[in-house]
Amino acid sequence: MPIPSAAFFGSLRQPCVALLLAAVIGWPLIGQAQTSTTDDDDLPVAEIQAFSEVFERIKRAYVEDVDDATLLKNAMRGMLSELDPHSAYLDADAYRDLEESTQGEFGGIGIEIGMENGQLIVVTPIDDTPAQRAGLHARDTILRIDQTPTDGMGLQEAVDLMRGEPGSSIELTILGAGDGTPRTVTLTRELIRTESVKSEMLEPGYGYLRISQFQARTGDQAVDALEELSEDAPLSGLVLDLRNNPGGVLQAAVDVADAFLSSGLIVYTEGRLPDSRMRFSATSRTAAPNVPLVILINGGSASAAEIVAGALQDQRRGVVMGTESFGKGSVQQIMPLGNGEGLKLTTALYYTPNGRSIQAQGIEPDVEVVRGQLKISQNNGVRGVREADLEGHLGNGKPSDQAKRSELLTKDYQVGEALNLLKALNVLGQRNAG
Repeated sequence: MPIPSAAFFGSLRQPCVALLLAAVIGWPLIGQAQTSTTDDDDLPVAEIQAFSEVFERIKRAYVEDVDDATLLKNAMRGMLSELDPHSAYLDADAYRDLEESTQGEFGGIGIEIGMENGQLIVVTPIDDTPAQRAGLHARDTILRIDQTPTDGMGLQEAVDLMRGEPGSSIELTILGAGDGTPRTVTLTRELIRTESVKSEMLEPGYGYLRISQFQARTGDQAVDALEELSEDAPLSGLVLDLRNNPGGVLQAAVDVADAFLSSGLIVYTEGRLPDSRMRFSATSRTAAPNVPLVILINGGSASAAEIVAGALQDQRRGVVMGTESFGKGSVQQIMPLGNGEGLKLTTALYYTPNGRSIQAQGIEPDVEVVRGQLKISQNNGVRGVREADLEGHLGNGKPSDQAKRSELLTKDYQVGEALNLLKALNVLGQRNAG
């Protein structure tokens, strides 16, 4: 590699820039022994010199004085943010935010955000949070946060603006997917305690397991929920709801998939470094190995949620229903720096057991069912009088299953369709067995 001349280093009038280039890029300082290198190691000297000139001109001519540390940190933020939407420079506050989201408690509005075509978008609102109650949906575009336009705003800056003390208010200007006119919503921040696993019975024999994100203990919580659902009797079917799940901890996703698989590959990763190439397989210890399964996904299902859906789909363990998932199939590794800060750097891509890349493609459902709401018309014909309508009619000694139906079935069209599919699968299974 050509070594810059003393004149070049002399043009770097800010000593910290010369030291930075020497320490980080690996150039020896003037006076040190020079070692031979190959042409493949050549660095773009012209661009490095341009960087030093920009640095010096900012120091000399910018309207306000800016210290060297701030300029260098901003340069590092820009260097990472231009790689992809998920790589980032993490200062001490960002480290804390990352830990809070993993543990499941923070002050904010309960929203996962991302970048698409340079615009700040909603990946998904978290269940039972101000963002969900305000009607925000996956792929909504956030145009303003309070009075600050988001054009050109970085992800971390947006997170910092949206998080805050519980009880404080925030105003978002939102452009919904397919809408022509933006709308403004005012939200009140809350202490967001995200319970990642919820469960209930839809009907006798048919369970519902909702995973809103993958936190450190999500795998254990999912297994506990499955055991509780099947406590009275074996399940005839289960709806696994991964809609609007932004992802989270990789190991938690592997544990959830493992709860339904007794063998086989779950996910593998491919990257440039040896330690970024990993394979995760199911173990024989399985909480629900034979329960008929429908997995619900949508455009807000991302990352770890796509890993679970892709693994169960490739292993033919269940039917994936809903709409195409988000397509976030990259692996971010947290790399600590010596100053207590760090990098979140994309180091690999996820692949399903059959070798499908999730990145920018997502998971295609086996059965497409769009979001909707079931409405029963009151004027679609008069139902004839039945025995059950007659006063004093005799019962059959059996409780009504209708009374045991979950209210979710009347509010959520996709869940209702998933239940119908499970029933159909059971009917076919019984006929084939007979």
